[in-house]
Amino acid sequence: MRVAAIDLGTNSTRLLVADVEDGRVEEVVRRTVVTRLGEGVDERRRLLPVPIARVRNALAEFRRELETLGAERTLAVATSAVRDAENGEAFLGEVEWSYAFTTRLLSGDEEAALTRDGVGPLPPTTLLLDVGGGSTELTVGDTSMSLDVGSVRLTERFLTTDPPGDAELAAAAAYVRGLLPALTAVDAIGVAGTVGQLAVLAGDERLTIAEVERLTDLLARLSLAERRAVPG
Repeated sequence: MRVAAIDLGTNSTRLLVADVEDGRVEEVVRRTVVTRLGEGVDERRRLLPVPIARVRNALAEFRRELETLGAERTLAVATSAVRDAENGEAFLGEVEWSYAFTTRLLSGDEEAALTRDGVGPLPPTTLLLDVGGGSTELTVGDTSMSLDVGSVRLTERFLTTDPPGDAELAAAAAYVRGLLPALTAVDAIGVAGTVGQLAVLAGDERLTIAEVERLTDLLARLSLAERRAVPG
């Protein structure tokens, strides 16, 4: 059976089309569009018209591609931005009505569990992390959690100048440290765009703490225009 999954994320809208048979999943198409649905949600607690329009444009393109590919079922899942927005449920209703997609709003715990299921079994001392636009999911051993820490949320809340100043970066870092729990891990596996981008910049899928610190310090000193020009 050919099926499709759509991720209505805080920063991007993603499509995966796959053939599923006897427990095997064979990827057919994968798409990512930066739509920034979570723009303004942290402050206003609502999905705003312009971000919604960007997502709808992406979904219209996805709908046409799904019809061409012959996908039999499509599930669109929503995460942090839609969870936080007062009009999130109404937005999902519009998506169902307009595009005939089944929709589901994931809790933070469900996000963490699905990430764990996607990666598969891990040693009890390996940390699994998914840094998103509005939230970050952490799993180690039998402990899983979702924190209100994401690239869009932190940028809008703390980083108001371009490039951000030292005081802004320090405030953002202090906020994150204040939310992080005490976890025991000897290594980590990162999924999704943030960690993937760091791996591209490093030229290696295995990242050391020192390399992550070097890259984040480098990126923090760049203006928005300069960051957009960075490959990856």
